[in-house]
Amino acid sequence: MSTLGDFPITSRWPPRDPQAIQLYSLPTPNGVKVSIALEEMGLPYDPHLVDFARNDQTSPAFLSLNPNNKIPAIIDPQGPGGQPLALFESGAILLYLAEKSGKLIPEGKRWEVIQWLMFQMGGIGPMFGQLGYFHHFAGKDVEDPRPKERYRAEAERLLKVLDGALAGKDWIVGEFSIADIAIGPWLRTLRDFYKAADIAGWHQLKTVPAYLDRFLARPAVQRGLVQPPRG
Repeated sequence: MSTLGDFPITSRWPPRDPQAIQLYSLPTPNGVKVSIALEEMGLPYDPHLVDFARNDQTSPAFLSLNPNNKIPAIIDPQGPGGQPLALFESGAILLYLAEKSGKLIPEGKRWEVIQWLMFQMGGIGPMFGQLGYFHHFAGKDVEDPRPKERYRAEAERLLKVLDGALAGKDWIVGEFSIADIAIGPWLRTLRDFYKAADIAGWHQLKTVPAYLDRFLARPAVQRGLVQPPRG
């Protein structure tokens, strides 16, 4: 596809700024990774709300961009070679935006950043999400205690790994990066939305609580947390 208008999704969510990165998302921990990154990098973007209450994520328009029916997804009208680029999966989008902007992968620390990004994608996100289901959502009514305890224990273990890695550092690789942008929203969700921090050993942690506070204090983070607007 050679122009933004060639993408079927643009008929459902028309671009307001055709020159900007088109973001299709929802303010979830995965969704806000991308809006926070765009705010931190200063890249112009056009946020479109994919409303789960209306099942927007399973609409033909959205599936034409992401057949896996998950947010976030983007179209960059000025992708590699000046051609539009469609992309889904939050980790892949973070890496692309960092490469495009030349920001948030500190020099000499590329693979360290990718390592911690994968730590979030493969561990923190799935395990915190499962704990949230069994602690906060319908899973809390499951009588068998083993599923919840499995995810509680793994969330606690992952928090301890992160706590040790942050010793003596403000950010996970020493400088603020896309790895922090991936991790921070999930810590916030565990603590503030799932209300599961206490059962995962939050108050025994030495570095993680202050790390989350530093993350949330950043102006670009605050802006990104409310994108796209819920209307």
